[in-house]
Amino acid sequence: MTLKSIQEYGKEFQIKVLSSLLTHKEFLTNIYDILNEEDFNNQAHRWIIKEILKYYDKYHTTPSLDILKVEVKKVENEVLQLSIKEQLREAYIASEEDLKYVQEEFSAFCKNQQLKKALLSSVDLLKAGDYDSIKIMVENALKAGNDKNIGHEYNLDIETRYREDARSPIPTPWEDINNLLQGGLGQGDFGLIFGNPGGGKSWSLVALGGFAVRMGYNVLHYTLELGEDYVGRRYDAFFTKIPVNHIMQNKNKVEEVIPELPGKLVIKEFPMGKATIHTIESHINKCGDLDIKPDLVLIDYVDLLSTKKRTTDRKGEIDDIYTSTKGLARELKVPIWSVSQVNRAGAKDDVIEGDKAAGSYDKIMITDFCLSLSRKSKDKVNGTGRFHVMKNRYGMDGLTYGVKADTSTGHFEVHDYNEDDELVSNLQTDSLSTGNFNGYDKGYVAQQPVTNEFFSINS
Repeated sequence: MTLKSIQEYGKEFQIKVLSSLLTHKEFLTNIYDILNEEDFNNQAHRWIIKEILKYYDKYHTTPSLDILKVEVKKVENEVLQLSIKEQLREAYIASEEDLKYVQEEFSAFCKNQQLKKALLSSVDLLKAGDYDSIKIMVENALKAGNDKNIGHEYNLDIETRYREDARSPIPTPWEDINNLLQGGLGQGDFGLIFGNPGGGKSWSLVALGGFAVRMGYNVLHYTLELGEDYVGRRYDAFFTKIPVNHIMQNKNKVEEVIPELPGKLVIKEFPMGKATIHTIESHINKCGDLDIKPDLVLIDYVDLLSTKKRTTDRKGEIDDIYTSTKGLARELKVPIWSVSQVNRAGAKDDVIEGDKAAGSYDKIMITDFCLSLSRKSKDKVNGTGRFHVMKNRYGMDGLTYGVKADTSTGHFEVHDYNEDDELVSNLQTDSLSTGNFNGYDKGYVAQQPVTNEFFSINS
């Protein structure tokens, strides 16, 4: 039975732990993620552990005795300094006998400490009824320090690198984008679409999800802004090509289309600011238990998630959320798409560059593929817009494409872009004012009274 406190193991055991950490780099490497100086009661031991971790963080190895002799001289408390020197001397002359047992027992102790901390941290979550987050915390604690996989052995794993299904990309509805992505967003990839408010960002996720379902893939669509039923009606509009503000009168058409869809679609709403990436992970696991394993995950949108990281800096919270989302994609080996807002300056530009996306730089750095969708007021009237490739881990970026957008059904067409597109757009705006509008697939909407309902769907 593993003891509750490091003190209960006795002084000799603790000295051999220090000895192992100082002289066996492999042991330190294996236990690094779960090693915490706060688990030690002795102040000198805490100082030594802290110095070991600090040195390992910077140099990826254990500090030598000479290095520690230099650092210990900086300790102002003379009593503590003498104690540290004595503990170091004992650690370096400690017997190698039973060292394997000590290492295994101490590893188990650290894992149990991680579990203890997870359970203590769960108290507030328990009061809030957030059982999903509790489950995730406990599972992560149980997994701590148990990863035995050393990774991809380059010299031996050639066949693994060249499997046709190594990335298993999920294609987008847009051939030009697929070509840039070498087939689509792959396993563990995180894709992001920036856009101005009301520009069609959420509709682009519907387009990605609807296309994947039609291709036979299973899709999980998380919404933190719109209701499940409403998002469902957007998918109805996508599959039937009937504008969403008319879909309620065409239920029979929806019923005809749905049985023909080869993939599964699950739409899940979480309250804005209440769900974390762990909440989503827990729901994905729940779907897996019901044999609904996702091939593609959509989150509308990541910025609206919460984080358990305690900080007064919202930027720090956003960075944590994006990093966690990327980590989830990697862990689950599924592609994740999300969307984000541009800043006010970006909303005015014909083509949104990376510096115009709200808090963009760090977000873009975390993602694997990043698009901007720019649609100014005239574009919303004319059904036009532009995709700009901000980042592409798998090929060229900096490219701009023209977009024909129907944000009543979620259909986007991508074509080569040139400045003449702006001239055409301006001409279409002029013709609309004279009643001679003949733009892309917008006749149906243009002939209808312009209502608040129509404007509400353009997000």
